[in-house]
Amino acid sequence: MRIEQIKAFLAVSETGSFGQAAKLCGVTQSTISRQVQGLEVHLKTALFHRQAQAKLTVSGEKLLPHARRICQEWEKVEEKIQELLGGEQPELCVAAIHSVCAYYLPPLLQDFCKNHPQVQLRVTALGSDRALKVLRDGLVDVALVMNNKYLTSSSDMIVKHLYYEAIQVLVSNNHPLATQKNVTIAELAKYSQVIFKDGYGMQRIVQDIFASNGFELEVAMELNTLDAFRGVIRQGNLIALLPELALQESKLDPTLAIIPINMPSNYSINSQLTREVVLITTKDRLEIPTVRDFFNLVYEYGKTKDK
Repeated sequence: MRIEQIKAFLAVSETGSFGQAAKLCGVTQSTISRQVQGLEVHLKTALFHRQAQAKLTVSGEKLLPHARRICQEWEKVEEKIQELLGGEQPELCVAAIHSVCAYYLPPLLQDFCKNHPQVQLRVTALGSDRALKVLRDGLVDVALVMNNKYLTSSSDMIVKHLYYEAIQVLVSNNHPLATQKNVTIAELAKYSQVIFKDGYGMQRIVQDIFASNGFELEVAMELNTLDAFRGVIRQGNLIALLPELALQESKLDPTLAIIPINMPSNYSINSQLTREVVLITTKDRLEIPTVRDFFNLVYEYGKTKDK
C-alpha cells in the first residue's frame, strides 16, 4: 500500500468521479484507476460502486476516516522533513570525550550558538566507545572521539581527522619518577596504574602498549573523570597515562608532575606515544544543514589546530 493509492482513493471519494479525481491529482484517469485498483487488491475488497457516479462501498466507508488521518499524518511528516532539510532543526546533540568537552569544544560551541540561536545545543561527555554507540543508535548527531578503525570503518560513517596528541605520564611531585626527563615503558611497568574504565579508548591504548612491549599492566583502579585522576595520583605512588589535552590543569598543579614517554623511534608520530582524535557523523545526518554547519565548523578548526 502506497500513499499515492490512499490519495487517489480520497480524491475519488471526494469528487465521485475517477475523471475529476485525475484532474484534482494532476494525473491521468488511468493512473487514478490503477492506484485505486491496487489498493483494492491489497485490501481484497471493492472500495467503490462503479456507476455513473463512484460511490463508496461498505468497505470504502470504513476506510475513509482512516485514509484521511493517514494523509494528514503524511502531510505533517513531509512538512517536518522539509523543515529539517531546510535547516529548521530544534536541537543538535553532540557526544565527545571528556578532554575535548573541557578544552577543545568551548570556543566552537559559542560560535555555533551565536550563528544558530534557534538551535538547542546538547553536549554529553562520554567515552569513545559509548559515544560511537549512541551515534550509531541515532541518539546524537556528531561524535568527537579517539579513532578506533574497528568501530569507525562503517561505510555510512563520515570520519575526519582532527589532531594527534601525545600521551604522557602523570605522577605526584614526590613520586620516584617525578624528576626524570622522560621514561620508558619498562620503567612504567614497575608501578601500579590508574586507568580509564571499560568503554574508554584510553584504556585500550594503555593495555595495547604494555602488551605489545611484553609487559604486564598492573591496574590499581579504574576511573572516568579527570578530577578523580588528579586526586588519586596526588596521594602516592600510583601513575596514570593520559593524553596531553587532559593534562591542562595538571600542568598548573605544583603537587603533580608530567613526564614524556620515550618510545622506539619507529613507534609513532615523532617517536611519541599518541592518540588520534576524529570527528564523526553519518552520511544521512550530513545532509541536514545544521549538522553540516557544526561538522564543518569543528573540522576547519581542527585543521588549524593540527598544524
